[in-house]
Amino acid sequence: QVQLVESGGRLVVPGGSLTLSCAASGFPTNEAIMRWSRQVPGKGREWVATSDSDNEYAESVKGRFIIWRDDRKSMFYLTMNRLAPEDTAIYYCGSTYAGSDFWGQGTQVTVSS
Repeated sequence: QVQLVESGGRLVVPGGSLTLSCAASGFPTNEAIMRWSRQVPGKGREWVATSDSDNEYAESVKGRFIIWRDDRKSMFYLTMNRLAPEDTAIYYCGSTYAGSDFWGQGTQVTVSS
């Protein structure tokens, strides 16, 4: 059974940094595409970053966020730097494996002074 569990979300001040974690199980992570998305209540989900053969980023986070992974531990991460209030959202870890998409339950990140 595929499972993705995010953690690490919390309140952080503007300009601060935060690393989110995603624990994956039930599939070989080295064969999967991993991604992070975010959603503000009342708005659509926004793609943030993808880890595949290359890493790709949304323009809104490029140069500030880093997606990385440790397939030996089946862990995925999103390091966020220079956080701004507009980064406040629920962050979701997702994967594509064997043609199917999976998502975690999300972790709340709030950027506020």
